[in-house]
Amino acid sequence: MASDTFRHKGLRRQLSKLLREKGINNEDVLRAIENIPRHLFLNSSFIERAYEDIAFPIGSGQTISRPHTVAFQTELLELKKGEKVLEIGTGSGFQTSVLIEMGAKVYTIERQKSLYEATKVFLPTIGYSAKFFYGDGYKGLPTFAPFDKIIITAGAPTIPESLLNQLKVGGIMVIPLGENIQIMTLIKKVAEKKVEKTEFGEFKFVPLLENKEWGD
Repeated sequence: MASDTFRHKGLRRQLSKLLREKGINNEDVLRAIENIPRHLFLNSSFIERAYEDIAFPIGSGQTISRPHTVAFQTELLELKKGEKVLEIGTGSGFQTSVLIEMGAKVYTIERQKSLYEATKVFLPTIGYSAKFFYGDGYKGLPTFAPFDKIIITAGAPTIPESLLNQLKVGGIMVIPLGENIQIMTLIKKVAEKKVEKTEFGEFKFVPLLENKEWGD
């Protein structure tokens, strides 16, 4: 495995500064991004550009999101240490690591089997432990519900009702809603059958696929 050098740490500090300039204000989010060796999540051919604010392919038609997108979604969650978070779309595990770095208890689901298997093995090797599940993100994890926060890291055409049912009253869900271009949406569950929605501009995500057949 590639090492984490002083140069990488310096590049992370620069990235953190850039994210601050782009409007990320939450110090815990910035600190998490600064602590996580993003270059270790990437194919070696991308390592030199790991700390630029761009997305990269990670296989199985998925990407590792731009650091700004990860920071933006995480900031909207208003995360508190010890909260139970459901993440839909483990992917490379970078977003997972940010949540863990901030003290969350993370339950994460991935529908692409190869990504699920790789990330489940990789994350603990760099010190991040989560509860990993292979399956359909649309269904969530009713056995472990309710969750304080839910984060969806793929574009969804509508809010999955099953996930809303797994969110605590008072909890927050952050979801990119839309078909081709997504609107980042914060959903606050104010009562058992009542939510408040706030929209935060356009983003571009890979689609959240409902599993007819799970990918490899």
